[in-house]
Amino acid sequence: MSDTPGLRVLFEGAGLLAVDKPAGMLVIPGRAEDAAPSLREALEKQLQRKVFVVHRLDRDTSGVVVFALTPAVHRTLSMAFEAGQVHKRYRALVEGRLEAPREVDAALAAGRKGRMRVARPGEEGKPSVTRFRPVEGFAAATLVEAEPLTGRTHQIRVHLLSIGHPLLVDHQYGRDTAWTARELGGVGEGEVLARTPLHAARLEWPALPGVEPRVLESPLPEDMAGAVALLRAGFRL
Repeated sequence: MSDTPGLRVLFEGAGLLAVDKPAGMLVIPGRAEDAAPSLREALEKQLQRKVFVVHRLDRDTSGVVVFALTPAVHRTLSMAFEAGQVHKRYRALVEGRLEAPREVDAALAAGRKGRMRVARPGEEGKPSVTRFRPVEGFAAATLVEAEPLTGRTHQIRVHLLSIGHPLLVDHQYGRDTAWTARELGGVGEGEVLARTPLHAARLEWPALPGVEPRVLESPLPEDMAGAVALLRAGFRL
């Protein structure tokens, strides 16, 4: 297929389709007031066929999303995600300097207004583990690699908050206003980063029944790359 307008196809074949989801787009249809088409709807319109949702990303998270094109591949990949056979790597821009790798093992529980939180001592929560590794440090921020070993709602965001390094923008767990070029070390008041800077950079799975091993990667999107460039330039001044 040719790229759907605004969507970059990362891989198509062998019963699956991987695309580079832009920030601000739902994976599946949302509430009736969400006028914009979801990623699934856009792909089905382009392909003129049904696609099967294997996993999801939050609306403001960008990066690799995989759809199955057949029921058999959908079943196999869904089971692989559920069994933890799919290895995921994210890139995140966080507040403060993360100086060394960290592994956060903290159960999560439901909070208010759709939020999640770290479970209190003695409270039953869903086991959740995330590994974090600093990729590049700046004066007051860090580009981080996040590897979730479990797949809980908002897991990376809440675990980052729990260790004092929330995402640079996070309307539910941190700052809810955009960063300007000046704030990031550049010049001017133009908005550079206005959404949660979390990007699904890599998915990898081994050989599965009827599905070949695969590595799928997506580069940093324009807004996050622009923020990194400004942070890097400002840090060198």
